[in-house]
Amino acid sequence: MFFPFPFFPFPFPPPQKDYPENSSVFIYLSHKLSQDSTFRESEIEMLEAARQSIISPRDKQMTNNIQMLVLDIESKQKLSEQMLPKLFRKETNRTLSKRQFSGSIKAIAKFFISKIADFSLFAILYKLLIHYISQLKQAEQKICEQAALLDVATDAIFVKNIQNQILFWNKSAEILYGWKVEEAVGKDALALLYEDLPHPESALLTVIQNGSWQGELKQVQKNGDEVLVESRWSLVRDEFGQPKSILIVNTEITQKKQLEAELLRSQRLECIGTLAGGIAHDLNNVLAPILLAVPLLQMKLSDPQSEHLLKMLENNVKRGANLVRQILSFARGIEGRQTTVKINSLLTEIKDITGTFSKSIACHTHISDNLWHVQGNTTQLHQVLMNLVVNARDAMPDGGIMTISAENLAIDEHYAKMHIDAKVGCYVAITIADTGIGIPQTIQERIFETFFTTKEVGKGTGLGLSTALGIIKNHGGFVNLYSEVNQGTQFQIYLPCSTKVEIDPPSEELKALTGNGELILVVDDETAIRDVTKSSLETYNYRVLTASDAVEAVAIYAQNKQEISIVLLDMMMPWMDGAIAIRTLQKINPDVKIIAMSGLLSNQNIAESAGTGVNGFLSKPCTAGELLQAINSTRCQIH
Repeated sequence: MFFPFPFFPFPFPPPQKDYPENSSVFIYLSHKLSQDSTFRESEIEMLEAARQSIISPRDKQMTNNIQMLVLDIESKQKLSEQMLPKLFRKETNRTLSKRQFSGSIKAIAKFFISKIADFSLFAILYKLLIHYISQLKQAEQKICEQAALLDVATDAIFVKNIQNQILFWNKSAEILYGWKVEEAVGKDALALLYEDLPHPESALLTVIQNGSWQGELKQVQKNGDEVLVESRWSLVRDEFGQPKSILIVNTEITQKKQLEAELLRSQRLECIGTLAGGIAHDLNNVLAPILLAVPLLQMKLSDPQSEHLLKMLENNVKRGANLVRQILSFARGIEGRQTTVKINSLLTEIKDITGTFSKSIACHTHISDNLWHVQGNTTQLHQVLMNLVVNARDAMPDGGIMTISAENLAIDEHYAKMHIDAKVGCYVAITIADTGIGIPQTIQERIFETFFTTKEVGKGTGLGLSTALGIIKNHGGFVNLYSEVNQGTQFQIYLPCSTKVEIDPPSEELKALTGNGELILVVDDETAIRDVTKSSLETYNYRVLTASDAVEAVAIYAQNKQEISIVLLDMMMPWMDGAIAIRTLQKINPDVKIIAMSGLLSNQNIAESAGTGVNGFLSKPCTAGELLQAINSTRCQIH
């Protein structure tokens, strides 16, 4: 009952040279017994003192209770006579003196009585230690698993203390910012991620007060590039409830924001295009009667001064009409297919547009008269040239000289080897040069990157040059850049020449386009256009009927379909638009001849909207010669 050994599953520790005080008690006692030694009271007191120093009051009380069970000496002797031979088998043949036996029995009894408590305490501590170690290993394994998950996460995750010292840094943070774990941990987060950028002081105050914060932050990478992140902060508190550290999860949204800005820009351009369409329609309706009236006035006013003024009026109206057409085609992208492009005409239009720039910028042109044609998209090439001249203007805020030049150039094998995008063949080389601030060499390497810009926020999207380069490459060409700081910049565009040759039809004299009294129905909702068109046609021997809208036009045509030779029809009118009017007229007479007019749509779009029943097209405003030419061509057509 009093021997603890059978009740504990763990073995005693193996013998050692130096035993701790309490673990050597049993060995010391066995040694005394083996030499027939008696136990002195001082030794027993020493052993008891050692035991008392490590047991608790509860253990002491349990020991006292047990000691009361063995106060009788004879019970002790009987116990020893029965148990000692079993416990110390080597000593069974030896005889101990009564005194030795009595003293030893007393010591052994005390020893085992005390050890019952000691081993009970040790067993409890051992089990607690095993449980603690098991929990510690589980917690360590869980921490390792969580750390591995944090490294797999695509978001940049790090932990910093209240003093902004970085404590944890995951793999995605390494990828986003460029700093390795050993470089980041222990560093000041503000110095590492913000440098000269504004520090998120309000975020720190909010997370301490509310426990969390979320928002967008500008940060800097190791290479100095700025990134925009969506940041989420969570406060971690210690066991006393005091702020200890901040867990930060950052998601890079730089590209997302750039795409959003591009989407908004596209939507703005679409709105501008819609607005420009309405303005162009109204403005062309204003210019149309002026341009048609000029030839009528020239017939009546033959003096040199009047002719000069009328010629100047006609040129300026044409220039205004061309500007409206170019703005409209650029904003709406009307021309969608590749055709033979006359570079001379394209550069002349660009030169006219530069006239709207600041008077402190002088624009010089050096364009060869016999430039080759190129096969391309007129609107896209116009966009490229516009982007380059606008950039040249912005590079000269205090004024300067802009030069637009073009020449034919044959590229040989030697030149093609020096320029990776060049191929042997014939090119038209267009140069846009300025005397502005120039471009540093470090920026030249990135200037064609998408979204890269050196302009202030709101003044540039970083898409102009990258888009221009893409357009030129799609046309089979390439771009060269030469620039020096404070000296100026020169962009050279190389476009392969077209093998197709277009011959302009010879212009006919207006007298040769005179009518033979044919009846023309003019349909337009603008009174000025109807009146001037009627006067112009009557001047060249045509009879004219007019209608202010499509409904009136259908009624007039139904009454006079046998006499009306041609219907001159505006495509945009109230009540009934031109496309519906065309189909209605075709139901009345399938052989009706129609010339469509519009100040908004291109000829291709008109053809698509009206079907195949349109015989000719006119863009408003048009000259009297263009009007007569269209009527003459339609009149000669045979159904």
